[in-house]
Amino acid sequence: MALRLDEIVARLGGEIVGAGDTAISRIAPLDAAGPGDLAFLANPKYRSQLANTRASAVIMAPPVASGLPAAILTPNPYLFFARVAQWLNATPPPPPGVHASAVVEGSVAASASIGANVWIGPGAEIGEGAVIGPNCSIGVGASIGAATQLAANVVIYAGCRIGKRCLIHSGAVVGADGFGFARDDEAAWVKIPQTGRVLIGDDVEIGAGTTIDRGALGDTLIEDGVKLDNQIQVGHNVRIGAHTAMAGCVGIAGSATIGKRCTVGGGAIILGHLTLADDVNVSAGTLVAKSISKPGGYSGAVPFLEHGEWLRNFARLRHLDAMADKIRALEQRLAALEKNK
Repeated sequence: MALRLDEIVARLGGEIVGAGDTAISRIAPLDAAGPGDLAFLANPKYRSQLANTRASAVIMAPPVASGLPAAILTPNPYLFFARVAQWLNATPPPPPGVHASAVVEGSVAASASIGANVWIGPGAEIGEGAVIGPNCSIGVGASIGAATQLAANVVIYAGCRIGKRCLIHSGAVVGADGFGFARDDEAAWVKIPQTGRVLIGDDVEIGAGTTIDRGALGDTLIEDGVKLDNQIQVGHNVRIGAHTAMAGCVGIAGSATIGKRCTVGGGAIILGHLTLADDVNVSAGTLVAKSISKPGGYSGAVPFLEHGEWLRNFARLRHLDAMADKIRALEQRLAALEKNK
């Protein structure tokens, strides 16, 4: 697919510097781009590569660098790159229809595409234009919204609902039992039935191998526009607010509530029954052990210790600032005493 710069700007905005009829056919990084490529500069530390790039045009923030054959100027080059990349790499949906090996016991819209060896349980509903990849399992009474895509080997358990225009990658499991057990007097574990559902809004993306547990009594809720990376664990009765994004290997324990527009870095852990306010940004590897009531960035990691020792050390850690102030004051007093000798 080839596009002209003036076509791109007419659709996505921005300002052209150079020839508007410059044709590009793909996006490429600055250092590897060649003729016919559109590169982008989002991080200023790569600006030196502009001098040697062979790209036909560069997406960048003002001001334009000298010597470039053409450029598109925009305040947010990375966002602009994402939209152009979507346009250039759009893939046509598979033709509608149900593969001969699929087992369909629910209802499937005429425009949906159902792959090989798919099982769609009784009472399940597949919406218009939905794509269900090979070997997927759609449980009893589950529903898949219009234009949602499931890659191969996705499992949607009974009663769960997936909204419109979602993308769920291979190996994801939505609606497995939450980890709910009660301990009896003999130290055995008694399973608590998990009778809730998982309800997922519109425009949600769920990465490969991610698991979202069904609620124990109420429902687990993933609101519109949430983006979950690969291998994330979402416990039962968790609620994730609209347009929150989480990187790989995040773990969220049961009944935690995450606000809207939050970001959570890879490997972070959020303990159960906590609440994070809207617009909270948690750094990678952070253990969130108490609720966060104010927006902002939060970071922290504590080395592994025996629990009692960890509690004692952490209690002291909380007072480090005050201790540092006291030490400075003592140093000043000591210096004054030595001066007066």
